[in-house]
Amino acid sequence: MEYIAPIQPTTGNILCCDCGAPIQPNPTNRCIACIRARNDISEGIPKQGSLYFCRGCERYLDPPATWIPAALESKELLRLCLKKMKGLNKVRLVDAGFVWTEPHSKRVKVKLSVQKEIQAGAVLQQEFIVEFVVTGQMCDDCHRVEAKDFWRSVVQVRQKADHKRTFYYLEQLILKHRAHEKTIGIKTVHEGLDFYFANEQGARQMIDFLTSVVPCRWTQSKKLISQDLNSNTYNYKFTFSVEIVAVCKDSVVCLPPRLAHQLGGIGQICVVRRVTNHIGLIDPSSAQLADVSSTVFWRLPFNTLCTSKRLTEFIVMSTSEAEVKYFSGQGHISNKHKVAEVWVQRSSELGSNNMIFCRTHIGHLINPGDTVLGFDLRMSNVNDTNIEKMNQDMVPDVVLVKKVYADKTVRNRRRRWKLKHLGLNDETGSQNMDYTDFLEDLEEDPQYRSNVNIYRDKAKQVAVDIESELEELPEVTLEEMLDDLHIGDDPTGGEGAEMME
Repeated sequence: MEYIAPIQPTTGNILCCDCGAPIQPNPTNRCIACIRARNDISEGIPKQGSLYFCRGCERYLDPPATWIPAALESKELLRLCLKKMKGLNKVRLVDAGFVWTEPHSKRVKVKLSVQKEIQAGAVLQQEFIVEFVVTGQMCDDCHRVEAKDFWRSVVQVRQKADHKRTFYYLEQLILKHRAHEKTIGIKTVHEGLDFYFANEQGARQMIDFLTSVVPCRWTQSKKLISQDLNSNTYNYKFTFSVEIVAVCKDSVVCLPPRLAHQLGGIGQICVVRRVTNHIGLIDPSSAQLADVSSTVFWRLPFNTLCTSKRLTEFIVMSTSEAEVKYFSGQGHISNKHKVAEVWVQRSSELGSNNMIFCRTHIGHLINPGDTVLGFDLRMSNVNDTNIEKMNQDMVPDVVLVKKVYADKTVRNRRRRWKLKHLGLNDETGSQNMDYTDFLEDLEEDPQYRSNVNIYRDKAKQVAVDIESELEELPEVTLEEMLDDLHIGDDPTGGEGAEMME
């Protein structure tokens, strides 16, 4: 019995009912060209539009009154362009993208691919380009800036100190966390900075940031500018006054007896290790650590006996390990420091027999002959109620604070990194000793340095590499240089010798 293989059905061609071209059968019985000629699915979608751009802040207007930052050919700009197109809800958007244009042409072209069902079972896809003209328009914030009466709230940060190291540290924290993005102006004033904002919300966010990074307190006041009694609306200018504690790094302080007892029986004479969101203290006689928060400080305030600028240079004559007594309820003892008994002498009195005995927490760093900075309580007239109430036997003669390393000029020349700045009218060169001391604090304290973004200084790195290479070169005498250059006595006469001389 013979089987017949089934014949595969074939689809025949038909003629287009408009132009007569042979085509595959479709629900419209027309070719693609005739369908596109009869149906325009992009009808109702405008092929031109406008974008409003502020040159001052480089933002685009998102109607009705929002200004958003958007780079060229970014998702934000594409979303804004699609939002301004009317009629997209009548078609199905398949794809959208930018067509490259010259950046200075003030034109933004968007290529769209849309689909629409023109007949039962017949779906047409079409591509077209929408051109937007970028028009310049100043935003409200830039208008206020140009009117010179733009700010609605100001944050005044002040610190009653004789140096600016705290503000240099605060500047780096602001740059790292981008806390200055909503400011419309930053101004340097005596003992602090002023941050200007266009609304009260930006100022309160700055207040929250400052209270989280430095120990401070703040007060608020407001001034009435205008009012509308009919609508019961008022326009105020807000002023926030922020006071940073006057205690700074490497300062010597005297704690109140009550506070010293609350901190685990720490000694009243302490050295400030660092100032971050709290005040870090260390007892030089026992290396006991303690942290004082902003709330505790303002409840039991204490003053600075000596700042880092008023420290005296001492020469270490001899050192020996000290015995530390421990007691029940004592606070945390530092494992990185070592208590030592030291005999020191003032640098100005070197050679005399006037030596001073003291206990210090930097015994792991110093050796006989080193130079240290300290506070001489014997030769100082201190007006502090806490130290006057202390037993005079408990008051040390000298409090050593830190060790002096290489010369500052050498350290500045060999420093291969740098910091960014806010662009304030403040000199941050090597001649500014406050800024140099701040850089040295970053080098000496890793925890202090962890809160700051540090960048490689390529210019300094090249200079240091050249200097190190020159130092490694062997010493060459004049005779060896002449031999290498093949220069000797002139055989023709003495004229060549006179030229060499």
